[in-house]
Amino acid sequence: MKLKFTKKAKAYNLQELLIVLVIIGILVLIALPNLLPLIANTRSIEAKNQLDHLHSLEKTHFAMYGKYSNDFNKIGFIPPKSLSNGGTAYYNYEIIEASNTSFKARATGAQDFDSDGMVSIWEIDQEKNLVEVQRE
Repeated sequence: MKLKFTKKAKAYNLQELLIVLVIIGILVLIALPNLLPLIANTRSIEAKNQLDHLHSLEKTHFAMYGKYSNDFNKIGFIPPKSLSNGGTAYYNYEIIEASNTSFKARATGAQDFDSDGMVSIWEIDQEKNLVEVQRE
């Protein structure tokens, strides 16, 4: 006795799949400009956290030695490698001012996250005033 299978499995052909992919691509291109500022904002969280940590280390150094330091090694801060240096961090860190009474540290964006021609710059001082000096 022979069994006959007459039901064909339903499937999509190549043209239908390509049309779906083109529609998805168009939707992504429409949504991407709206998502770039959100991406930049989430990446700025790294700068805020690292500057907050740097502030804590500077305050500890000040409590021990009575002055702030402009040397990462003296305060024990290990800056993460940025994208421009082959790492994964989105910002470059530096201490731009350190004296007996004050300090200021800066985080500069390693790249232009939202393609507007400007990189984001954050600064923190001894009073823990965290400000965005240059907004993307």
